Amino acid sequence: MIVDFHVHCFPDEVAVKAVPKLASVAGIPARLNGTINGIKDSMIKSGVDHCVVLTIATKPSQTETINTWASEIQDSGITAFGSIHPQFEGWKNELKRIKDIGLKGIKLHPDYQNFFVDDENLFPIYEMAFKLGLIVLFHTGVDIGLPPPCHATPERLIRVVKAYPGARIVAAHMGGFSLWDEVESILAGEDIFLDTSYSLGSISTEQLKRIIGKHGYEKILFATDSPWKDQSEEIIKIRELMLGSEVEKAILGLNAKKLLRI
Repeated sequence: MIVDFHVHCFPDEVAVKAVPKLASVAGIPARLNGTINGIKDSMIKSGVDHCVVLTIATKPSQTETINTWASEIQDSGITAFGSIHPQFEGWKNELKRIKDIGLKGIKLHPDYQNFFVDDENLFPIYEMAFKLGLIVLFHTGVDIGLPPPCHATPERLIRVVKAYPGARIVAAHMGGFSLWDEVESILAGEDIFLDTSYSLGSISTEQLKRIIGKHGYEKILFATDSPWKDQSEEIIKIRELMLGSEVEKAILGLNAKKLLRI
């Protein structure tokens, strides 16, 4: 089973404008059109069995609408995460609704949502999400489409990990895109999942293998960041690491299957 733990999709009418705009800002070409049909076609071609579609509320007013849409796109091959904007006043009820409508987690993007990941004003949101049994996935490291500062560095993220032992936390982009030395020295080996989204090929093979070895392959999740990366190409990159059959199968899907409880 292959699970892509980090893909982005939008409603069709939003994708036609959002994907070209995001591609222009970041200076990277989109490999898909950002629709649900687009990712499903890619899954068939690449052999991906399941995807986690991540949403993000960039404005407080988007929170409820985005979460409702996320619940509507779920099926046997799609798990969707909701989102909470930190400035959304009804976040307590919305977290409960996220749980009630069958979403397994939330994504938070400290850069887009303008907060530092270790800001204690956010801790009540984290705590309630964890109490509800939700997975919390953070964008971490540099976002190439946004200016500094970086709001979720490994140094800041480890404070959240230490504050919530046993919580199901996922750090996208291998724990901190472009901050690989900090990931290796601060996060590797800690109680947190790292997803590989947009990181394969950006981090050296040598350092990637060191991080996986130190962290434990059981806490590494295959992810692409589609539509910004091609699923087939990213699977090949994992296999080219020559990690062995057991490790490869775990990273490509079994770890995610266990985390998602599917």
